[in-house]
Amino acid sequence: MDSSSLDELLAEHGELEKLLADPAVHADQDRARKLGRRYAELTPAVKAIRELEAVRDDLADARELAREDSGFAKEADELAARIPALETKLTELLLPRDPHDAADVLLEVKSGEGGEESALFAGDLLRMYLRYAERHGWKAEVLDGTESDLGGFKDVTVAIKSRGSDPDGVWARLKFEGGVHRVQRVPVTESQGRIHTSAAGVLVYPDVEEAAEIVDIPDKDLRVDVYRSSGKGGQSVNTTDSAVRITHLPTGIVVSCQNERSQLQNKARAMQVLRARLLAAQEEEAARQASDARRSQIRTVDRSERVRTYNYPENRISDHRVGYKAHNLDAVLDGDLDGVLDALAEADRAERLATSAG
Repeated sequence: MDSSSLDELLAEHGELEKLLADPAVHADQDRARKLGRRYAELTPAVKAIRELEAVRDDLADARELAREDSGFAKEADELAARIPALETKLTELLLPRDPHDAADVLLEVKSGEGGEESALFAGDLLRMYLRYAERHGWKAEVLDGTESDLGGFKDVTVAIKSRGSDPDGVWARLKFEGGVHRVQRVPVTESQGRIHTSAAGVLVYPDVEEAAEIVDIPDKDLRVDVYRSSGKGGQSVNTTDSAVRITHLPTGIVVSCQNERSQLQNKARAMQVLRARLLAAQEEEAARQASDARRSQIRTVDRSERVRTYNYPENRISDHRVGYKAHNLDAVLDGDLDGVLDALAEADRAERLATSAG
């Protein structure tokens, strides 16, 4: 980034600082949140710019003083040695960001082949994500789910929202979770003690506020069905037809929501999920047509890809995309996901840095 671009970044940061100090801005919470996220996003780069500028100024002063006093030569060498690392740090901070990194997410877990065992594993994955959200102070809300007879989930949809203005929001951490998650363990339904392999699918979409503006969904493209909310085993838990199922006719995507109190609320929630899914499909198609190699490294467009294995007998978790392995599966399933998510984020960062350098 050239000096004029850096000046523009510093100017934007300064303007955001003034706006966020204005009480009138905070009367509009949505606007204040967007400004706060952008300010938090720019702050690390601004700090790096100022630190680099300060070291360069100190270096110039030390070299000038060294002409008269050789004692400053060592200080000049030390300052000069710091500059490459600071430049690299700034380059990394200025890399193009995923535009959805600050977004909240809509996450779906679906059981696959394996019957009840797969449904139980889907339930374990749901709990893992809920516990991870709890550890980070995020708000998680189950929008819809179909329970299995043994307490697992055939499918479940959850909205996960951050509570602050962190530039690295929920999407930044969970965007690489999409794909097939495989489990190896002795099922509760196995009488012979044999290890079985089953799988569940995870879909993650950024829940962006602009989706309603970007994704146009004509009413003629929708079929809306209402029905009574149901619990485990199909039991009705509501005496009114408040649950909503929306089918997007052009794509065949089906979205349902039954956990809100009214039919209107359930329909609004279902439309929110549908827009997020359609927006994600549009972006993935655009990436595919552009042959975006970087995105295919980790966040594959092919949702059927096996991304991770959870091996119970060895207490091992393995992420096949980046070669990550750790023997702390029990902790991971309890929400301690940061190790594997950090490895994925680092691989993504390294790929973007290599692409930028090339």
